[in-house]
Amino acid sequence: MAINEAINLPEVNFSEEGPVRHLHLGSEWIQGSMSLDDPLVLVHEYIQRMMVGLLFLEPQSMAQRQAMQLGLGAASLTKFCHKVVRMKNTTAIELNPQVLHACKGWFALPADNPRMQVVLADASQEIKQQRWQGAVDLLHVDLYDDEAAAPVLDSADFYTDCRNTLSDEGCMTVNLFGRSSSFQNSVDQIAVAFGMDAIWAFKSTREGNTVVMAQRTSSRPNRKLLMERAETIARDWGLPADKWVRGFKPVRP
Repeated sequence: MAINEAINLPEVNFSEEGPVRHLHLGSEWIQGSMSLDDPLVLVHEYIQRMMVGLLFLEPQSMAQRQAMQLGLGAASLTKFCHKVVRMKNTTAIELNPQVLHACKGWFALPADNPRMQVVLADASQEIKQQRWQGAVDLLHVDLYDDEAAAPVLDSADFYTDCRNTLSDEGCMTVNLFGRSSSFQNSVDQIAVAFGMDAIWAFKSTREGNTVVMAQRTSSRPNRKLLMERAETIARDWGLPADKWVRGFKPVRP
């Protein structure tokens, strides 16, 4: 169950655990998963939390919004933004062409179309392109190598480039996980780019994933508004957004 290794890139393979298929990059570490019974559902809690930016955007506006994923993984967020939330445009940036091949063959990723595309490129360079500046409403950053030891890109300069892609109301969510990663160091680097008052975070999941969100424009929506949006998110897109409101907090300096 392996694809030939691309030059200087890890081998891509998959495993199955009951009704769930996992993507691997040449190691035991899971890089993404898909339910074989429902390929569009977001299997892992941290992947669901990566959609928390929905709380900060008007739900009725999503058909006019743009999403971007840095790192395709098992294409979970790309498929969800495209087919479930039905955003105007969804773009994933992926370095490894074998990951794209695997997602099309094993993880139900549709072919590129006018509303969804995968760009094979180095994310750190692609997001500097003029066409992305100020254009992205939901930016999902989940960039790990085959060892999943720490984020591949985790500098203040990189997060500044991420901020520049966002619309005024846009939000970036980052998955922080890894044996060598430092939550505080990552938050410090994000704060240089966004300001500490723009950063929100969940507590880590049981698996050790911590999802952090940064807003292009800092805001503090009241709880009533967040709960109203959470109800819409749960009803329309099946995500546990009411739990997000209870567990998602601004990061204090």
